[in-house]
Amino acid sequence: MQNSKIIEIEWAVIEGRRARLAGSNARLGEHGDTIRQPILRLTDSDGVRGFGVCWADADQSQALLGQSLELLFSLDSGVPEVAQRFEFPIWDLVGNKTAQPVYRLTSAITGAAPPPSLRVPCYDTSLYFDDLHLDSTADAAALMASEAKQGYDAGHRAFKIKVGRGARHLPLIAGTHRDIAIIHAIRDQVGPECKLLIDANNGYNLNLTKEVLLETAGAGIYWLEEAFHEDAELYRDLRKWMGDQGLATLIADGEGDASPWLLNWAREGVVDIIQYDIFGYGLTKWLALGQTLDGWGARSAPHHYGQHLGNYAGCHLAAALSNFELVEWDEANTPGVDTSGYRIDEGFVVVPNTPGFGLSLDEAYFQNAVKENGFTLVA
Repeated sequence: MQNSKIIEIEWAVIEGRRARLAGSNARLGEHGDTIRQPILRLTDSDGVRGFGVCWADADQSQALLGQSLELLFSLDSGVPEVAQRFEFPIWDLVGNKTAQPVYRLTSAITGAAPPPSLRVPCYDTSLYFDDLHLDSTADAAALMASEAKQGYDAGHRAFKIKVGRGARHLPLIAGTHRDIAIIHAIRDQVGPECKLLIDANNGYNLNLTKEVLLETAGAGIYWLEEAFHEDAELYRDLRKWMGDQGLATLIADGEGDASPWLLNWAREGVVDIIQYDIFGYGLTKWLALGQTLDGWGARSAPHHYGQHLGNYAGCHLAAALSNFELVEWDEANTPGVDTSGYRIDEGFVVVPNTPGFGLSLDEAYFQNAVKENGFTLVA
């Protein structure tokens, strides 16, 4: 990377589509089927390129022009804080420049031995409240089970089910009973070997959480995510109660506006899994955090919903950490971005052994997007 400098920056938003319209969750209304990917591409003085998700505007990006790649990336630690706004394009550029997949770069930083081929466990994150138009709980459960079957047929063997219908969209008791019925219906559909995760988006309280876990004990919930707003006293109560009930469900939190005390609770063992967003928190910071969590016996499972390229970015963190859980998989298609090197196989993402993140841009499509809604900066 010696003497290499950034000589061109291109940015555009590309609009894509999910495989299926996503409904509501406990807090929000319909999520829809549209995704918007802000993509920034860097070109260095040797003509090597890298691209990735980036929200920087033209003024912020201008400062990157002419910068030495050696100052923007360290093989020992990743992207320095001053450049982390641009880190996903930088990681991809360095991977392309060194002819290595990003997971080999991340593994080298943590000292993990990169596998000859990489398969990362994942979960289908598409099971939103797609049933609110139905009056019958039985019909709702059947619909959601059919959506889980779509994921199963696509190769998934772990499924995250949105719950908390009684928090906003349905009457409290009726919504909670529907959550329980849907969990059982999905378990019956996908069989006993698949992992089921539930995510309440803070739509439960402590007692509702206990009721749902007790009523679904036979379904074997693998993890419980954002049951209620982070509260150490309530988490300790829940943890003790689960122990008394013989429930092995893991507690996951951290995707949203996480409590600053969340990591203390992970160190204490009150919370099992940390879920900071892969883009909001960043890959470089996640490398450091994940090693810390490994040392505590806690687990890593970055969130990224709503950003299609997060499916792939998370895989390259997984190889570097001992206690990485599952990649969140938000099935979608972003025109102009070739993701064909990746595939889902029996609950795992098969990751390509190609440089960078293993993705490529259709040049004509990207250039058209840049002209329509983006910008180009040249040194």
